[in-house]
Amino acid sequence: MRVGLLTEGGYPYVGGDAMLWCDRLVRGLDQHEFDVYALSRGPHQEAEGCVPLPPQVSRVRTAPLWTAADDGVAYGRRARRRFAECYGELVAAVCAGGDGEGVGGAAGDGAGAMRAGGVAAGAGSAGGTVAGASRRSGAGSGHASDIRSQDASADLADRFGSALYALAELAREEGGLIGALRSDAAVHALERACRAPRALRTAREARVPDLLTVSAYLERALRPLSLDWYGDDGLGGADLCHATSGGPAALCGLLARHFSDVPLLVTEYGVHLRSHYLTLGPDTATPAVRALLGALHRRLAAEVYRRAELLTPGNAHARRWQERCGADRSRVRTVYPGMPADRFTEVGESPDRADPHTLVWVGRVDPAKDLVSLLHAFAEVRKDEPEARLRIVGTPSGPEGGTYLGHCRALAAQLFPDEAQGAHAVGENPVSFEEIGGPDVPALPDAYAAGAVVVLSSVVEGFPISLVEAMFCGRATVSTDVGAVVEVIGGTGLVVPPRNPRALAEACLALLRDPERRERLGAAARARALELFTVEQNITAFHGIYLEILSHCPVRRVVLDESGEPLPFAAPAESHVPGHWTGPTPRVLPRGLPTWATNPPVRATPLATEGAR
Repeated sequence: MRVGLLTEGGYPYVGGDAMLWCDRLVRGLDQHEFDVYALSRGPHQEAEGCVPLPPQVSRVRTAPLWTAADDGVAYGRRARRRFAECYGELVAAVCAGGDGEGVGGAAGDGAGAMRAGGVAAGAGSAGGTVAGASRRSGAGSGHASDIRSQDASADLADRFGSALYALAELAREEGGLIGALRSDAAVHALERACRAPRALRTAREARVPDLLTVSAYLERALRPLSLDWYGDDGLGGADLCHATSGGPAALCGLLARHFSDVPLLVTEYGVHLRSHYLTLGPDTATPAVRALLGALHRRLAAEVYRRAELLTPGNAHARRWQERCGADRSRVRTVYPGMPADRFTEVGESPDRADPHTLVWVGRVDPAKDLVSLLHAFAEVRKDEPEARLRIVGTPSGPEGGTYLGHCRALAAQLFPDEAQGAHAVGENPVSFEEIGGPDVPALPDAYAAGAVVVLSSVVEGFPISLVEAMFCGRATVSTDVGAVVEVIGGTGLVVPPRNPRALAEACLALLRDPERRERLGAAARARALELFTVEQNITAFHGIYLEILSHCPVRRVVLDESGEPLPFAAPAESHVPGHWTGPTPRVLPRGLPTWATNPPVRATPLATEGAR
């Protein structure tokens, strides 16, 4: 089959986990043909060039999200009126809320008032019957309020989706939306939506700078609507669209589904909506901007989850986010990320290489990893185990990570003054900060091999890759209960609450003092990782999912003969197999061809007809 692989900020241009996962998927499914559609986030990604691509990748098309020149499209009066109606409906659905404010908030406040009234009535000693009636009335009214809230949310979701696809059709007919989205009319439409009676309470407080900020963000978020990727020579000719994230990449898949009925598969190893909430904090935006952008991302996520044929979250933590946003459980399949286990085989089969007194932390340094709590926990460990050592192996993640690493170094020097055997000896700190590639840690497996226990101290975590690598190495682990940690560990390691140095220290001491338990947990962890988290299981799962989607949602295409009648069996299945064939195959037309298409139907030639038979 032909797969349109939709990526954002990753494959095939840059390194990192997203690029590696996509590359392994494409190389593992060499029986299929892939067209890669990449949305880039910065000029440096494209400047670095593509990674080497396998032969099953037919082509790569790129569109930048970080910049967009004015399309120069001048709308006529009718197009301007149509844009105003569609865009006004879109931002009205965004500003109306329905998730705790606006329509839903009104219902929730009413239910809360009735609950408060019931409590007040129940407080009187002589009003038992009245109190019971009040409670029954409140319960019934609350149930009715919930139903009204759900109906209002469904109505807003329909309005948002209809307006989104109407804008996409306008962009196809007029040649783009960039100029219109940057116009004063777009800002005025957003202002009217914010000032509407049932708008979000926070949105009603938006000032002019807030409106300009949100309008600019909307223009960037809706850039996929102006791309020329959705014709028969692009995503419209694919058998399946596979979006590797739930953001703009999935929006491209939605449009291919809308225009050409191409089924959409969405894989999320990090939930796009959750990432938005984590990055857009009080220090980066005003309350009005945060409320409006949060509502926009919720609407987009809900539309993606509603329209996708299947969703494949990378863990149960991501799955719960998707279901909370409206995903149907029957269309969700958990597929764990595939990681190469071969590089860790030697370490995993040699548990005796570990220093029995050493704790190891491996990862990218940033505040979310909470190394400060780890250092305080290690101070408690040293009180009972003076020979214990802590090795922190990793590089800082950006400027913020560099600043945080410097703070951790200073804290380690303060907590653990250099120790010396005598008055004339040079002291050594029991905490070391190292990078992979140095003389003591030449490769990643050597980092895990250095310690008896691997520690994860994060306060925020998605899928803990470092834990899986430690499990491949057969190491016992101590982790904080965040993200998908418990799901990954599955009883093969110790888990403690986040931001609790004392609990972290007690768990580390328990494993340092019990070598038999460490060995038992390490062996179980390695067996679990080899069963669930390898590249092979990931590829096998997606191969089955591809076939399942195509069997339920085949893309039916129509080929016309010389008389204009449909020609059955003119597009055989083997026509999608990569390679060169002796005869040309007829061009096929997608089912539900838009009325705006101007090219005449392609008629099959006698040679192609004979070859098809």
